Amino acid sequence: MKRILTGDNATGTHHLGHLIGSINNRVKHQLEYETFIIIADMHALAYPKYINPDYNFKDAVYEILLGNLSAGLDPERVYFFSESSIPEIFEIATIFSNFVTHSRALRVPTIKDEIREKNLGENYSLGFINFPVLMSADILSVQADLVPVGEDQVPMIELARDIVEKINTTYKANLKFPNVELSSHPRLVGTDGSVKMTKSIGNAIFLTDSTDKVYEKIMKMYTDPNRLRATDPGKVAGNPVFIYHDAFNKNIEEVSDLKERYTAGKVGDVEVKEKLFTAIEETLEPIRKRRKDFEDTDLLDEIIKKGNQKVREEASKTLKLIKENLKIMTL
Repeated sequence: MKRILTGDNATGTHHLGHLIGSINNRVKHQLEYETFIIIADMHALAYPKYINPDYNFKDAVYEILLGNLSAGLDPERVYFFSESSIPEIFEIATIFSNFVTHSRALRVPTIKDEIREKNLGENYSLGFINFPVLMSADILSVQADLVPVGEDQVPMIELARDIVEKINTTYKANLKFPNVELSSHPRLVGTDGSVKMTKSIGNAIFLTDSTDKVYEKIMKMYTDPNRLRATDPGKVAGNPVFIYHDAFNKNIEEVSDLKERYTAGKVGDVEVKEKLFTAIEETLEPIRKRRKDFEDTDLLDEIIKKGNQKVREEASKTLKLIKENLKIMTL
């Protein structure tokens, strides 16, 4: 059985962008692939805000685990593990860092975007620059065949493939080349119309949001800024509300009707948003219910322990393979 590895940074709660960008693919593939879900708690230290004595990494791991389980991943089929529990990953990352130049790491678009979006200036750590290399070690630790990710993470996978190519070419090794899979909606716009839904700027609908909170956020969503009255013809293309309809509303005929009436000036924003609210609630309600089945820390600990044990076994094999190929002592 081929393998999938994907996962999340332990930096908060999942939102709809995570759901449609990656998690739905995880759920879809869990019967076909041996699936590994990493909870990347050490990646959080790359961001200055999480170097904070009040931040609880263990609680953050629980939150990410709950998000995945509530969305439909089966702990009997899927291995969940915390990055910090797998020391072999960090040894692999140290080796990999020697195959990546400093300038190459800084050219990763995701890193450049993060520096700009979070106003880091020159105040980013070595760990932040090494973020893509550590992610490469995460992926290669279990020799994953496929990595379902959001569009913004594709450059990270490309770097992992570059590292594999260098090692395989130089040392005649046989590390796997990880392939990328994007969802049908690889990047969900924010509720404010910005390019990306993100936790840090608050333009997200979270999987844990209450019904009232979801309604409030949807009613405040941006639409066509040039449409002043319901009788004005509106634009559908690029309109965040209709992007969300396309992503979450399973009633295709209803969406087509709304688009037709919107462009003709025959429907108001309120009706369009209320029908979007209904569609998103149909997505979130079963997620809320499933979450309650797993809100027990002893159960969550058992799930993580099982995954950690499996991944340590696999990562040890990978590390041994890499060392043998590089003629590094393994005694």
